Amino acid sequence: MSQQTSVLYDVPGPRQRRITLISSIVATVVLAVGAYFLIYRPLDDKGQFSMELWGPLVDPANENFPLVWDRIGIGLKNTLIAAALAIVASLVVGTLLAVLRIQLKSLTQRRFTGLATPVAYLLRGLSLTLSAVTRVCVEVFRGLPVVITIFFVARGFPEFGITFDTLWYLVIGLTIYNAVVIAEILRSGMEGLPGGQAEAAAAIGLSPMQTTRMILLPQAFRIMLPALISQLVVVLKDTSLGFIISYEETLNIGKQIIGVLGNPIQVYVVIGVLFIVVNYSLSKLAQYVQRRLSQGRKSTGVPAQTPPAALASQSESTGHGV
Repeated sequence: MSQQTSVLYDVPGPRQRRITLISSIVATVVLAVGAYFLIYRPLDDKGQFSMELWGPLVDPANENFPLVWDRIGIGLKNTLIAAALAIVASLVVGTLLAVLRIQLKSLTQRRFTGLATPVAYLLRGLSLTLSAVTRVCVEVFRGLPVVITIFFVARGFPEFGITFDTLWYLVIGLTIYNAVVIAEILRSGMEGLPGGQAEAAAAIGLSPMQTTRMILLPQAFRIMLPALISQLVVVLKDTSLGFIISYEETLNIGKQIIGVLGNPIQVYVVIGVLFIVVNYSLSKLAQYVQRRLSQGRKSTGVPAQTPPAALASQSESTGHGV
């Protein structure tokens, strides 16, 4: 193990380790002193650590404590509901859009032999048109700021007589943006796989849709899981943009509390900690799922539930296989 490690970098000796340790201690002390004089002292001089400001958030004996946390609980519940709905909808729509783009790309490369020439040209033109439309939609919605998407959904739908609860305007706005991002993540994951897998699948008689569903898509989910996790965390944080349509999520509730108690630093610190805890929990959950998937693949050689994928892999490894 030490020889393999030394190939990547020189293993520090005793002197270098002492220097590193001393440098780390000095840097920590400097940061602590700087934080004390530049952050703590100015805030303390202005009374930002007084129980008058912190009491409603940390002291159960404070008369405002139950009311404040009741409101924060409502905001947190609304945030989690919106995030959960937007995450599920984004994953579903994004997956479908990624599969659609992959299928349209394969159709644009087909010659439709065996069909009448006008029909073949019609199908090819339709495939090219749909492929261009989906690409334009992806670029447009991916380029728009999320807050603008949410605003136009909330203001545009009622103009056409489509009215929902405020929650659904936020969910739809978040889904439109994040679905196209997730679709691009999955599409790039599928297109980044070795081309021999799709060729082997075609050689054993799988259709392009079967190849995508059974072979390419599961691998893309596993490979791109870190990027998907990051995007799901973004969905949760973007629920705070619901303030623009007066949705009572956590930050909007926080503004209402600040308007009454006048303690913005304290309220935003508590809300920030809540977001960190929830996002960290989401990340750990996704990492657990990824670890379980990896362990499952190691413990079982080839998945028994996906024989086409196994055949495709065997065909690729033996050249032309079947």
